[in-house]
Amino acid sequence: MTTEILASSARSYAELAARFRPLFADIAQGAARRESGRILLHDEVRRLAEAGFTSLRVPSGLGGGGVSAPDFFRLLIELAAAESNLAQALRCHIAFVEDLLYANNTKWLRRIADGAVVGNAWTESGPVPVGGVSTTITVDGAGYRVNGTKSYTTGSLYADWIQTGARTAEGLDVIALVRRDNPGVEVIDDWDGFGQRLTASGTSVFTNVFVPAADVITEAAHPPYSTGVYQLIHVATLAGIARAALGDVVSEVRKRTRTFSNGNGTRPSADIQVQQVVGEVSALAFSAETASLRVAELVQEAYEAQLQSSPALADAAVTAVEFASSQAQIVVTEQVQRAASLLFNALGASSTRQELQLDRHWRNARTISSHNPVIYKSRIVGDWEINGTIPDFVWRAGEAPAPASASAR
Repeated sequence: MTTEILASSARSYAELAARFRPLFADIAQGAARRESGRILLHDEVRRLAEAGFTSLRVPSGLGGGGVSAPDFFRLLIELAAAESNLAQALRCHIAFVEDLLYANNTKWLRRIADGAVVGNAWTESGPVPVGGVSTTITVDGAGYRVNGTKSYTTGSLYADWIQTGARTAEGLDVIALVRRDNPGVEVIDDWDGFGQRLTASGTSVFTNVFVPAADVITEAAHPPYSTGVYQLIHVATLAGIARAALGDVVSEVRKRTRTFSNGNGTRPSADIQVQQVVGEVSALAFSAETASLRVAELVQEAYEAQLQSSPALADAAVTAVEFASSQAQIVVTEQVQRAASLLFNALGASSTRQELQLDRHWRNARTISSHNPVIYKSRIVGDWEINGTIPDFVWRAGEAPAPASASAR
């Protein structure tokens, strides 16, 4: 297959959005109810796949939507505004599609076009050192056997396939694509965070699971800007949360008839200070979305650069994605949490009622912002700006070494 550069015009975005907005609106209608009842998103994920949302980045020649990265992430922000749990639940799937595009993996791109949804099983929270992988993969006839336990396996409960990292006896890190319904696969909904409650970010256990050799790939298939893509998905989800917070505060202010004797208008909607609060929430949402879309433009440029076989151009494009995603994380993290808290200043105590679930915007934003710790990003960006230092873009978490004993010191 000749690799197809995925690009779509501003005019086509209106057509693209019009295709999905009725579905997003229907999903949004049930967001507060699902949050209150912890109703998982199996139906919503399947509806998105059947509507073609999950294959929008797949080339049209392979049955996908063939849309550009900026258009896709613009639409992802709209989905996150409707239900931020969905945007995060699809995070691994979205990043995996970018991997497939980079590697020109037509077999898997066709599977995605046919509606397959891929979940995540990467993180190990057991006694594993930084950089360590306890999940094993061993040869068994025409395939392999996978054994291990993964935490924070976002979206895997909703997926058809689970992408998991494993290590061979020789120390090679590989990616095993495991069918969720395979014998020996157990996905446990034990995520108990105070935000993003419906992402199915629980535990996945693999017990002697058979994987055909064709469904095992090396980590080299990741694009070098993969970390930036993963971070962009978080930033875009945060931008969607800010948009949802704005929509809710506008709706609630318009409906309010109770006002205060020391207010500035006969109704809250005419109160200039209330208007000011809503205006600030609007500006914060706009800024978050703008930052997200700039990173998405750079992802498109990086994808196109690697097709042009110019190492210098490709390296520069990768660096641009990685640092821009960090810069966006630094500012968007604060902006969206502020917007999600500020909205209550425009409303009364009744806005804290459980049935409204307006607090979910802050809880969800705070939870997403806890990933890929933002405290390190300002230093990394500053070191790059001053000294040109390029860090390792792919990082791992794990148990820190035990401190040296007093006697050893």
